[in-house]
Amino acid sequence: MTTQFAKAYGFERRDVTLANWRAAPFSRFSFGHAEELVPSAIIAATAEVSEGEPVASDLLPQALPLGLAGQPDVRAYLDYAHTDAFVLMKAGTIVAEHYAPHAGINQRHIVFSISKSLTALVIATLEADGLMNPDAPVTSLLPEAAGSAYGDCTIRDVLDMRVSLAFDEAYLNTDGAYARYRRATLWNPADPSQPDETLLAFLLTLKKDAHPHGGAHFYASPDSDLLGILIERATGESYADVLSTRLWRPLGAKNHASVTVDAEGTARAAGGISVTARDLARVGEMLRNGGMVDGKRIIPEAWLTDMLTAGDHQAWVDGKSNFFPNGRYRSQWYQSGEPDGAFCAIGIHGQWLYVDPSTETVIVKLSSQPNPLDDELKHDNFAFFRALSAWTA
Repeated sequence: MTTQFAKAYGFERRDVTLANWRAAPFSRFSFGHAEELVPSAIIAATAEVSEGEPVASDLLPQALPLGLAGQPDVRAYLDYAHTDAFVLMKAGTIVAEHYAPHAGINQRHIVFSISKSLTALVIATLEADGLMNPDAPVTSLLPEAAGSAYGDCTIRDVLDMRVSLAFDEAYLNTDGAYARYRRATLWNPADPSQPDETLLAFLLTLKKDAHPHGGAHFYASPDSDLLGILIERATGESYADVLSTRLWRPLGAKNHASVTVDAEGTARAAGGISVTARDLARVGEMLRNGGMVDGKRIIPEAWLTDMLTAGDHQAWVDGKSNFFPNGRYRSQWYQSGEPDGAFCAIGIHGQWLYVDPSTETVIVKLSSQPNPLDDELKHDNFAFFRALSAWTA
């Protein structure tokens, strides 16, 4: 007998395990239910409020023929790009939404490395209150980092991913440092032949590479997990509680968020946050409005200006990125370097928060893309967002 679950997903719930939750087709369920696979902490909204019905998106397929990747219209492109949830805002108003049959308007979805960008927004508020100084050494808050790769770098080096780190961001690795990293975060099953590690213990084993800190951009998720630990050291509170009080509640989020945690309760600040698409769009709209929500400042203006303008383009070029040829990276956010001033947060498996200030556009696209990276689809998505930004209803 076929269950309702199997009719919805094409497989049974029991088929989804910690060993396969990031692989297709199981990710179509697990990316919306990460808390069922990995221990998680709630990032509380002030009060959960049902969002009601999605805004109709029927106008888009007729209004914006695409031709991207051979897809004739927006709806076809969203399906082609493994989209679970999609929100398009213009001038502060949601003008179109789309949810896959297995997703929903009030359902959280893991956003992977968009978590890094949300973490940085919390640090912005701590800096404003004098609780964290980006120019200070990491050891000022985490003295036990001495002797590791982080023992002689600044928090700014970590924020901008310019740490000299002997580490390979190899998402499909099964037997090296990245596999240890996954196990330490409880994202992969334990290996009986290997000792258990916590996230912090793993981070403190990482070694410095041969070159100095502060050079080329070097994307490494452990940097962002370290930022989450620094947040806890600076405040004496849990990462989830700090994000709730300093970002999620002031933002006016309608649904609780969550973050995966390790065996000690340490948050996966680099990639473990799950949020609804609409709440993520609220983050983008807040930034588009200069860090303000309903006349109240959430993110300091000076920090936002720095994030948008101070990234080192040469460091980006020297990092040999194959994306954003004019781009920069600052405080865990990407700047496109294009004349429209677009900036974004990006997560593996097709997670995007895209903001184009020139057209007052905010776009959220949450996905269960089978390939974690898929550079070709990343370029298609960027072209898709630029087309939507240029479109006027």
